[in-house]
Amino acid sequence: MNKIISSISTLLLLTMFAFTPVTAADNGYGKQKVVYHINYDNPKKQAGALRNIQNHINAVGAENLDLKVVLHGNGLALLVEPDSLGNLPKFKHANATDKMTANIDNLKGQGVAFNVCANTVRGRKVNLENDLYNVDKADVVPSGVAELAKLQQQGYMYIKP
Repeated sequence: MNKIISSISTLLLLTMFAFTPVTAADNGYGKQKVVYHINYDNPKKQAGALRNIQNHINAVGAENLDLKVVLHGNGLALLVEPDSLGNLPKFKHANATDKMTANIDNLKGQGVAFNVCANTVRGRKVNLENDLYNVDKADVVPSGVAELAKLQQQGYMYIKP
């Protein structure tokens, strides 16, 4: 009788583990601090970068990830509103289309921070309120490249998709 109870208990435990979802910690990833660097304006590459970020979140879990995106130079095109392109002669692309902004909103909803370089904003005469999608003053960092260095000093892993 004890063997039967022991066998049933073992079977129940194995069944319970078989249906337990795998977490990021179970995958061996643990907690991560990561900064993605975007300084190019190609819309296909930028869309690919956003897919990489989502895949990263899917693998590690948003709760295990402190992820920032630093945009400077041409990379700011990711957030440039298409209607503003005519007012911004130093940009060739305005990639804040409906599809791109939906992806950005989804990533922000998962805790991803998008940091914008103040030097680029100032040098390219960008109006935060009118020209960029969903950027406020708290998202602006003094220098994109200096921010990348600072974050790496703080232990963030650098990725340039």
